[in-house]
Amino acid sequence: MIAEVKAQARRDGFERRAAAHAAGAGLAGAAAAARLLGLLDARAGEGAPAPRIASGYLPIRTEIDPRPAMEALLDRGLRVCVPVIVEKATPLAFREWNPGAALVPGPFGAAVPAEGAWLEPDLLLVPLVSFDAGRNRLGYGGGFYDRTLAQLRARGPRLALGFAYEGQRCAAVPLEPTDAPLDAVVTEAGVIA
Repeated sequence: MIAEVKAQARRDGFERRAAAHAAGAGLAGAAAAARLLGLLDARAGEGAPAPRIASGYLPIRTEIDPRPAMEALLDRGLRVCVPVIVEKATPLAFREWNPGAALVPGPFGAAVPAEGAWLEPDLLLVPLVSFDAGRNRLGYGGGFYDRTLAQLRARGPRLALGFAYEGQRCAAVPLEPTDAPLDAVVTEAGVIA
């Protein structure tokens, strides 16, 4: 039953994301990057530890482009990495990235750096299909980020931020016990924290 509900929610989410992408692909990534920096500045003002290593992702299909945010984080002195799928049903690994990195095709059509250090992020920009006001995330269904966040959080604090178009918001994401919650969602319109 939950599998059918999630499958329909994904279909609906992909439609919303495609519409949001068509309406604002050019400027949304830069606007969301500015929102992300504002969130990090606010956290720093509250005494939260500054992240040292951030993971982003190289966008596929109609995902919002996080590269403006990734470049802004590099400018702030963070190391930046992107996820690499090692094999099915396992946590992600993260390889260091910079704007000039040589890329090779990875699984599911996402490019990955051809070489670079393997890193462990303390800040993660997480792609998604849909999100709700409770910061719940509907992903692609492979469970990669759920496994990854569970593994990383078991080793220490992590800041997991959904990175999305505002148009990807839905009323409620169907949840299972293994679904990892996000700490916030960053969109071009604001931050849901």
